[in-house]
Amino acid sequence: MWKYTKRISITFVLVAGVLAGCGADETIQEEVVNTIPTEVKLEQSEQVNTVNEQSKFLFPLTGLSADTNPTNRVVGVMINNHPKARPQSGLYKADVVYEVLAEGFVTRFLALYHSEAPKVIGPVRSARDYYIDLNNGFNAIYVCHGFSPEAQVMLNNQNVADDLNGLYYDGTLFQRADFRSAPHNSYITYENILKGAEENDYKLTQHVESLPFLTNSEINNISGQNVLDFMITYSDYNTVSYTYSEADEKYYRYSNGEKTADRETDIPVQVDNVFIVEAPHTIIDNVGRREVDLEAGGQAYLFQKGTINEVTWKNVDGRILPYKDNKLFGFVPGKTWINVIPQSPGLSAAVSIQSE
Repeated sequence: MWKYTKRISITFVLVAGVLAGCGADETIQEEVVNTIPTEVKLEQSEQVNTVNEQSKFLFPLTGLSADTNPTNRVVGVMINNHPKARPQSGLYKADVVYEVLAEGFVTRFLALYHSEAPKVIGPVRSARDYYIDLNNGFNAIYVCHGFSPEAQVMLNNQNVADDLNGLYYDGTLFQRADFRSAPHNSYITYENILKGAEENDYKLTQHVESLPFLTNSEINNISGQNVLDFMITYSDYNTVSYTYSEADEKYYRYSNGEKTADRETDIPVQVDNVFIVEAPHTIIDNVGRREVDLEAGGQAYLFQKGTINEVTWKNVDGRILPYKDNKLFGFVPGKTWINVIPQSPGLSAAVSIQSE
């Protein structure tokens, strides 16, 4: 029973003349008819989620072993999470995913790719200012399709990020699927992201600062209340739940009870850290757009290895990180999802857990 915590190939043919993004902040453009493959071939060698503390090279966003020094640049993609956009493509390969409310009570994802590169990603959705700030915490190439007025100023006037926007590449780098309607049908391949970056003279290599990770000894000594299932209620119509599998030591994610899995491969999203943070949210216009304060810090829950820890969060150079007793608290090596929820009603009301 849920209880509230006490704070605790196929190819697809493109559709011509469809909307280029998200409602009021995007324009209508005629689209080039084209095809792109949606079949995803799995890499020859899959990553093993163990920590090799003697390894010379580690992926900085997962803490897992790498064969060579990873010098590729991080790529951030805005991914649609409207019910009509599910299941998504390529989401399961992201190293880090931020999930934050956009308009209304529908969340949107900023998926950060570094250790793995899916063949196709989407549906791609429009930018918001706070997502750009999160993206810039990793100096990532920012991929979106459209923007809010605030994000437009940041990207077009202030040039705060190296971005690829589907508004300007609709039918070229970005393609439309005929099995969904706009604005839920914009896709891009990883190959086209790199192509677009090269065309814009964006740097494709960088040194990426590592996230904080626990050692094997620290992982073996993780303490906290045992919790295998928990749920985030963004609204009566939008819930996100996670279930921990003791067999494979992963969290599986669900939207309104439906498992989050890849459209092409049916591979589920598997997560090693779920970090839920509360932050002030303010509605700023009659469309329902928000201002989200990601600088303030505050209360948070960190789920790892089937346990929950009550922690705090801080914004450190654009990254949302966990702290406990004023000390940085590490992640378990692997994939991390960060769910941002409104401070009102906050963690105690929005997050329910099912104890073991």
